[in-house]
Amino acid sequence: MTRLPFELFLGFRYLKPKRTFVSVITLISLAGVIIGVWALIVVISVMTGFDRELRSKLMGMHAHVSVTGGLIPKSEELIQDLVKEPRVKAASPFVMGLVLVEFNKRVATPYMKGIDPKREVQVSKLGEYIADGRGALELDGEKVVIGREMAAQHGIYLGDKITVYSPRNIEKKGEEVYLPMELTVTGIFHSGMFEYDVGLIFTSLETAQELYNLHGEVHGIELMTDDPFVGAKELADKLNQKLPGELRAQTWAEQNQRILGAIQVEKTTMFFILLLLVVVAAFCIMSTLITSTVQKTREIGILKALGATSGQISRLILIQGFLVGVFGTLAGAALGLLTIDNLTPIQTFLSHVLGIEVFPREIYNFTQIPAHLAFRDALTITISALAICTLGGLIPALWAAKLEPVEALRHE
Repeated sequence: MTRLPFELFLGFRYLKPKRTFVSVITLISLAGVIIGVWALIVVISVMTGFDRELRSKLMGMHAHVSVTGGLIPKSEELIQDLVKEPRVKAASPFVMGLVLVEFNKRVATPYMKGIDPKREVQVSKLGEYIADGRGALELDGEKVVIGREMAAQHGIYLGDKITVYSPRNIEKKGEEVYLPMELTVTGIFHSGMFEYDVGLIFTSLETAQELYNLHGEVHGIELMTDDPFVGAKELADKLNQKLPGELRAQTWAEQNQRILGAIQVEKTTMFFILLLLVVVAAFCIMSTLITSTVQKTREIGILKALGATSGQISRLILIQGFLVGVFGTLAGAALGLLTIDNLTPIQTFLSHVLGIEVFPREIYNFTQIPAHLAFRDALTITISALAICTLGGLIPALWAAKLEPVEALRHE
């Protein structure tokens, strides 16, 4: 310790616990920093986990780029043109719209998506999500694949037949009456996202075209690219300059920009709100250092009389605030990491004790709380906490630096 710079040596010495009121305030300040960093680590990690998992689920069920904007009559010709683009790896046509499903006198209104099974598995992860069935998309003929949550809510099992009504069934042309279709459930998928598992069903492209009376037309074309982020954006921008008529290319992020933007805004807002805990702790640090500086006026005068500069004195005070920030940040980060690693047991325990579902999957679309601590977030939290705690000692440091030895020792 004696080989340390004297500012750091004295900073450690003055922070040693003593049975004084100042030491109590120091401990309270330290606890405030710990709680603030702890809360920041946990909340920001959960928000980052939400964003990360949501993007993964969205990219699992969505192609990187979708071309839509009205009916596409000659989809095969357009697909052949699209796959010639350098970034396009695969393409698949689709038909999508709301339908009414009836089973055992119970009704649901999911979205129905008509797909080409062989092409769909190249642009999405639907084939990997089949949880019950033959492990592959079996949609030839009048067949359908539904989500696990929809199956559970309505008591639907493999082999059951569901009645599907489309907008065509309410149309009337002369004496013609369009009857609903009975589709056999050949697969149940589980994407891990409640909204999809309860509100989306898949059938063959031909069946969907018949239900919507499209005569070979499709609602859109999905594209898989070599890069879901930069590459998808570049491809969409390029296609929008050359696509005919009302057709428009959108990336998966643009199609879901509301929910992705909402999560980012919530994350930023929660960061600044919880950072106020550290700011409150910094005010406690400031009051501690002001009291300590007043009590040690004589010691400061002696140090200056012995040749200590104003800069050294100010650094001595600032280092004390910095050290409180270091200890508080390390302890808070450790508690935060421990909490993140045990989120599921904590969730289960709180649900059992409180008697309520702490994390309803119907609301959050996930079965458990996701958490991921990104290095950038950890660095931002650490630097912010240390900077705020160090700045907490700025006013007492400036006051101490202005003290003159004669004034400090006048009443001694």
